[in-house]
Amino acid sequence: MADAADAILVCAADAVLEGGRGVRFPVSAGGEDGTGFVVRYGGRVFGYLNRCAHVPIELDWAEGEFFESSGLYLMCSTHGAIYVPESGFCAGGPCKGGRLRPIAVEEREQNIYWQPDDYVRPVRA
Repeated sequence: MADAADAILVCAADAVLEGGRGVRFPVSAGGEDGTGFVVRYGGRVFGYLNRCAHVPIELDWAEGEFFESSGLYLMCSTHGAIYVPESGFCAGGPCKGGRLRPIAVEEREQNIYWQPDDYVRPVRA
């Protein structure tokens, strides 16, 4: 991560289980309020903007439910676009050629943190 001092706490690391429920967090993306999310896959944590590459709507079908039933792919609840958890690249469905917008995340000291960038920023109070 670029600068740990700028990192923002998402949750305790044990709140994000392998191939299970993710954790959402508030962000401002391109000046619009939205959410990011973090999931665990292959023993690592991955963060993305919660916005489908097909239609800019949130992916989870219930809060934090991003994986499809096999636990191998992230899936948009609306039109069934599926994404590779490690890269965010579209693996099938209407997102062809697209990918999820990554958000830098880091796991340290039993917590997960996210790092703002030029596009994804903290929500203004």
